[in-house]
Amino acid sequence: MEDLKDTVAKNLVELRTKAGFTQLELAEKINYTDKAVSKWERGEAMPDLRVLVKIADIYNITVDDIVSPHTERRIKPKMNTGKKRLLITMLSVGLVLFIATLVFMIFFFIPATEKYAYLVFICAPFVCSIPLIVFSAKWGNWITDTLACSLLVWSLAIIFHLFVRAFSSFDKMYFIYIVAAAFEALVIGWFLLRRVLKKKK
Repeated sequence: MEDLKDTVAKNLVELRTKAGFTQLELAEKINYTDKAVSKWERGEAMPDLRVLVKIADIYNITVDDIVSPHTERRIKPKMNTGKKRLLITMLSVGLVLFIATLVFMIFFFIPATEKYAYLVFICAPFVCSIPLIVFSAKWGNWITDTLACSLLVWSLAIIFHLFVRAFSSFDKMYFIYIVAAAFEALVIGWFLLRRVLKKKK
């Protein structure tokens, strides 16, 4: 039993190190404390089978690879979660920009809409801000939440300004930026307040 504990402990350290995780990061992924992970890696305790299955899934290996010696050739860690989330976010933004480019090309080659085709790219940041807000709420922190919501506020202000300017002669549009600045202050205040309240819990 002691040999098994030592083997598991050695393999857990090796796997975590190769994947680039801290004990706390691994603990969060399996819903345990970093103290528990530390005990397993020191051989003072052994994770149960359910936890071993979770850990094996994270590293894209089998439970047998964790409990058997000489796992080096079989270690195949999955892509870092942070990189995967960043890739998904970037692909979503890229898809929005790709669709915006297609719509621009369609409008550009229609004589009636040619001179307004550029407005598609003015709207693109607003559309991009929507998946950014969703992904930030799911995976991000208060800074990314603030930045995503700020993009939404200022892109809306710019859209309103340029559309009014393109389709009317009204030129006193400075007020929209005053409103946007007020909303920006509310956004920053809201996320700062949430952060403070979260710290107090």
